[in-house]
Amino acid sequence: MPKTFASHQSLDTEISLAELRGRSARMAPHWIVAPAASASAPVPHSRISGVVVSAASARLVSAMPAFAD
Repeated sequence: MPKTFASHQSLDTEISLAELRGRSARMAPHWIVAPAASASAPVPHSRISGVVVSAASARLVSAMPAFAD
């Protein structure tokens, strides 16, 4: 059975920016921010095996400026 959540305002009314900020401030303590993961060292190409990439995909990625050599 799906859960439904009641709202004290209908969907067709707008709330003020101050009310939105207040709601956000009350919700903020409920959100847990995970610590940033440390960057891992690159894996040598010799350790990568079993990855199959189609020629079309390789050409597509190669054509992207961010990934081209």
